[in-house]
Amino acid sequence: MENNKTMMQYFEWYYPDNCTLWHKLKKDSQNLKNLGINMVWLPPAYKGNAGIHDVGYGVYDLYDLGEFDQKGTVPTKYGLKDQYIDAIDALHKNNVKVIADVVFNQKMGADEPENVIATEVFMHDRNIVVGEPHEIRAWTKYNFWGRGNKYSDFKWNWTHFHGVDWDDYEKKNAIFKFYGKNWDNDVDSENGNFDYLMGADVDLNNVDVVEELQRWGVWYTNFCNIDGYRLDAIKHMRESFFTNWVSKVQEGTEKDLYFVGEYWNGDVNVLKGFIENNNNKISLFDVPLHYNFYNASNSNGQYDMRTIFDGTLVKEMPENAVTFVDNHDTQEGQALQSEVQPWFKPLAYALILLREGGVPCVFYGDYYGIAGNEENSIKSKLNPIMLARKNYAYGNQVDYFDDEHIVGWVREGDKEHKDSGLVVLMSDNAGGSKYMNVGPNLANCVLMDITGNMPENVYVDKDGNGIFYCDGGSVSIWVKK
Repeated sequence: MENNKTMMQYFEWYYPDNCTLWHKLKKDSQNLKNLGINMVWLPPAYKGNAGIHDVGYGVYDLYDLGEFDQKGTVPTKYGLKDQYIDAIDALHKNNVKVIADVVFNQKMGADEPENVIATEVFMHDRNIVVGEPHEIRAWTKYNFWGRGNKYSDFKWNWTHFHGVDWDDYEKKNAIFKFYGKNWDNDVDSENGNFDYLMGADVDLNNVDVVEELQRWGVWYTNFCNIDGYRLDAIKHMRESFFTNWVSKVQEGTEKDLYFVGEYWNGDVNVLKGFIENNNNKISLFDVPLHYNFYNASNSNGQYDMRTIFDGTLVKEMPENAVTFVDNHDTQEGQALQSEVQPWFKPLAYALILLREGGVPCVFYGDYYGIAGNEENSIKSKLNPIMLARKNYAYGNQVDYFDDEHIVGWVREGDKEHKDSGLVVLMSDNAGGSKYMNVGPNLANCVLMDITGNMPENVYVDKDGNGIFYCDGGSVSIWVKK
């Protein structure tokens, strides 16, 4: 009996720098299974430039998973290598798959600088050159003295990068493209060419680099027993690199790996193009849906809820969409800050967790709280929605998106999941009711609101008809009593 695929992002930006996440995850693995989580996306597990303060995106050494004394620490922000492997083992024992976060676009925290001829480019159009080629001092030599040659003897230098954003001679912050190098063409067209994002920009035209990253992928998958990857910042990297990397890593393991990419663009056609160019082998996070949630939550009850899925990946390509409400990048203080308002989050989670199509991703910060503070968690509101997905959200889907503010749907249930089937009703404005048909499985039954928002039961007649209610700015989920 196959349960619905459900992912959790098991970290948030402000998680305390106390090297405890892997330990917590191991202890939590059984609980995650009980909640219906069967895939967990873990943060970058390798050593970052900022040591234990690095969330993981300032990559220093891909092979140091909290094993070597580098960047002033042996553990990463999340713990030691052995704790990471133990946590993965505990998840596997509970039939939870592990999705690892891979960051290839940039490196940070080089061990030595090098003199390189470079040209400054315009910040808002990287195709426009500012001034003449000149010598800069760039931090581009990675010797990994703490690790030596364990796992890999590959050492990085300036030839493995396109450019940097710091000249140590002039102490100047600007974007410098190395002489003789070209930005990759098949990247996002924002800022003229969005190849450069931060740090030392990895050159994916360099054959040695491509081969090393493929080698690393096969090593990492097998060494850590990974089940799939979340691919960071893919709009900044040449498209064909990932097509080939995914193939190579898949060839290097017996497992059927799962790949989801972060392509941060609100235009669904851009996302569809990327997926099609990669033969539908890479799913993407549904960024347009996140922005619909964000806008709805900030519309003071004036959003047309009938249009909540318009222009979204889950509507256009449900098989390749990973849906989410918020993540570490949309948190307050981050570059993509766009947090969904707390009142709307239960509605948004119902919209991703209780419908067909897409793999929904629950955010650690919403479930456990931010910066170790459980007071800002909505766990009590999420638990019934997650359990409704695990136990009841099966079978044919019938939509009642026929009112600007009060929308709902029915999942009719299936034979495989006992007592499955549910009814969802929500409003972004005033409360109200809707006459709905629940289908044959739930006909002639008494239904209760699993969220507790509506205390009265609904009696469904022998033909499957009932009147369902919800409060204003709220969601109710009706299941068999």
